[in-house]
Amino acid sequence: MLGFVILLAIITYIDRVCISQAAPSIRKDLGFSETQMGWVFSAFALSYALFEVPGGWMGDRYGPRSVLMKVVVMWSVFTAATGAAWNFLSMVVCRFLFGVGEAGCFPNVTKIFTIWLPSSERVRAQGILWLSARWGGAFTPMLVAWVLGYMTWRSAFVLFGALGIFWAIGFYRWFRDRPADHPGVNAAELALLDGAERNAPSHAKVPWGRLCSNPTVLLLWLQYFCMSYGWYFYITWLPTYLREARGVSLEKSAVLAGLPLFFGGVGCFVGGWAAKRLAERSGNVRRARRLVACTGLVLAGSLLVVATRISDPVLAMVAIGLASFANDLAMAPDWAACMDVGGRLAGSLSGSMNMMGNLGGAVGPVVVGYILSSTKVSAEAPPTLQGWTTAFLVAAAIYGVGALAWLFIDPVTPLEKDHPAVGS
Repeated sequence: MLGFVILLAIITYIDRVCISQAAPSIRKDLGFSETQMGWVFSAFALSYALFEVPGGWMGDRYGPRSVLMKVVVMWSVFTAATGAAWNFLSMVVCRFLFGVGEAGCFPNVTKIFTIWLPSSERVRAQGILWLSARWGGAFTPMLVAWVLGYMTWRSAFVLFGALGIFWAIGFYRWFRDRPADHPGVNAAELALLDGAERNAPSHAKVPWGRLCSNPTVLLLWLQYFCMSYGWYFYITWLPTYLREARGVSLEKSAVLAGLPLFFGGVGCFVGGWAAKRLAERSGNVRRARRLVACTGLVLAGSLLVVATRISDPVLAMVAIGLASFANDLAMAPDWAACMDVGGRLAGSLSGSMNMMGNLGGAVGPVVVGYILSSTKVSAEAPPTLQGWTTAFLVAAAIYGVGALAWLFIDPVTPLEKDHPAVGS
């Protein structure tokens, strides 16, 4: 199961990150301005956000097997269709529909973890999942740069779209929504799941009123909005920043642009490991997750500020990469909270959290585009370094808001009283 999930996470990030590396070629061929490219980036994030809750709800109700197969096929088709875009509107439509498909991915993966893993293993599984996702994105700039040496950006999107189709076929044939229905799962393995069958797909209604009025849920939404606002820069504007503000070549920028996601992958794993070890030593899961998440978000904002003070592009990228590492320390605590607080509603809760996060991701690229446009000397001139600095400082301040929210989050007490709390 984890092997399928890791491979899907890699494919997911290849398909969403490839456009950032291809953006200069797209802008040149289709004549997009900085503001238009910002809207292209945000079209994916907006639809991804809007359809997170429906995607998670469908997993809770109908099971992740059929839902994941369908959404992976959908986003793969529109990844390929991106290569056929001929103007601004067609590109925005393709990226919007691509985001509709991808929105169902991680809520349903989280649902799978609540069914197929005992509670003691879920936070580590989330760390491994997000490490794989980030590393898939980290190596995508180099992959795209290599592929663009042999074909156009249009053909490259068709190639990347084919990956998901093959995954969907293999997954649907192998996976089952209930481990007991899988011929390869024996009775001893089922016993290790420690009551996880309570989280299997159910046709019971989701108590949206309880979700929307719970302080922990609201704060999880807020902090994930703040995290994603800053993080989306790495998969949207970063290659442009390296080439236009730092004067880095295409080949070198492909390597440097992968640093934040590579470091972020390490941060996902370290965050999951640290939260688990701190909880074991202190006996307090709540405090351990708060400490790891708060520390990560404070460091992420601080390191972005440091990056604005560094003139050397390589050293500046190291600082930005470390900011991504710090950002992703909070990933495992975030998603573990969705599993433990949500229980059988884990798909809906994680979908709603990811929805709010990707609203932040939709806002971020557009705000950066407007900041860059407003600080340009003339319409024809490239964005100024001051414009980029302002964008970094805004993101750093928003990270601070996210860190403050985590101080008041209870990441262990379940929404439903019949599910025991994970720890104090």
